[in-house]
Amino acid sequence: MEPTEEYDGSITVRLLDDDAETEEIDCASYERAIELVRERQHSVTVAKIVDRDGAVVFTSAEMDIDDWESVWQREKRSLSVHVEAYDCPYDDISCFADDLCVQCQIDNVRDQY
Repeated sequence: MEPTEEYDGSITVRLLDDDAETEEIDCASYERAIELVRERQHSVTVAKIVDRDGAVVFTSAEMDIDDWESVWQREKRSLSVHVEAYDCPYDDISCFADDLCVQCQIDNVRDQY
């Protein structure tokens, strides 16, 4: 199962229409907000996604929702693979702070005694 993100309605889709009032819809996730923009963007003048801090993160006047979604997915992936920097004294490229190379593991065991 994929992990899900929920924001308790703190993501808002704002639909602006020149002929009607602005409609604001609270969404539980970015996925739902993206889906809503796709459904409604052609029936309004501008569709916006507003994050929990009140910042507009997407506006249909400046970008296509499919392009924005691909950038959002890429950023989300890069945040999930953040690895703590570790400088291996043996220059092993597969040595990380949470997954040490064999030589670093040996050094750690030796340093404990």
